[in-house]
Amino acid sequence: RLKELEVPRLGHSDVHIKMLAAPINPADINMIQGTYAILAPLPAVAGNEGVGRVLEVGPGVTALRPGDWVIPADAGLGTWRTQAVFPEASLLQVPSDIPLLCAATLSVNPCTAYRMLADFESLAPGDSIIQNAANSGVGQAVIQIAKATGIRTINVVRDRPDLPKLVERLKALGADHVITEDMLRKPEMKEVFKSIPKPRLALNCVGGKSTTEMLRHLQPKGTMVTYGGMAKQPVTVPVSAFIFRDVRLRGFWMTQWKKDHAHDKESLSSMMDSLCQLVRRGQLGAPACTTVPLEDFKEALVASTQPFTSSKQVLLL
Repeated sequence: RLKELEVPRLGHSDVHIKMLAAPINPADINMIQGTYAILAPLPAVAGNEGVGRVLEVGPGVTALRPGDWVIPADAGLGTWRTQAVFPEASLLQVPSDIPLLCAATLSVNPCTAYRMLADFESLAPGDSIIQNAANSGVGQAVIQIAKATGIRTINVVRDRPDLPKLVERLKALGADHVITEDMLRKPEMKEVFKSIPKPRLALNCVGGKSTTEMLRHLQPKGTMVTYGGMAKQPVTVPVSAFIFRDVRLRGFWMTQWKKDHAHDKESLSSMMDSLCQLVRRGQLGAPACTTVPLEDFKEALVASTQPFTSSKQVLLL
């Protein structure tokens, strides 16, 4: 529910911010449902991501000043609010010359896409990757970052009534091939691989049959990274894929990566700089978004849980 709270007093190393925009991500819904790997102590403000503008800083704050834009350094900050006082260490500065919706959606999906493309296989221009849930926020970021670095993408989506429109939108982002889950099992896949090498990296956000079929097209010694489970079904791998093709199965969670690199600020700021440069060059945009005033948050929550959602709900604060 929407509730009026008093803004806490500014501490020595605190930052008072006016939140500007915050998206609704699947992980936010899972946290509210109590099914996510991290749970906020109750009562809690929801929202793991968003962008705010600094209004005032405590005397011990060194890196931020009024007017700066900031995003959460980690999950669980509680961004669905109009104002907040946070410790400086829990915030990252981002340039205020990038579009608002890019800044609001920067710290989860693009970071996940960036790390999965960089950390599991040494990909070079001309290589290919395959991913399911290609129209998700991460999927759209993967397409754009891969395009900017010369990596080709095979993008798997569920069949739907407006499929041609979705295919057109993903190709406009830079997708090389957009196929349905059914096509993964069909002989036409051979046509795809006449113009593109078999992928060494598969990105899985679905689970179940979609994953098993996607895995069949992976190169020997290739890697499949699972970062979501939208089908709520296990990842099933044929024994032959392990024995005869030596495929690797890995998992990725951006929150864990940030914990593992908590003392390595350089790797985090380097990634953010790279992403902001892509945004500035017009090579990385925000996912398709629908902006909603905070008072209409209930409608936004309902919309974000509908099947075949291709637009991210973003609360304007």
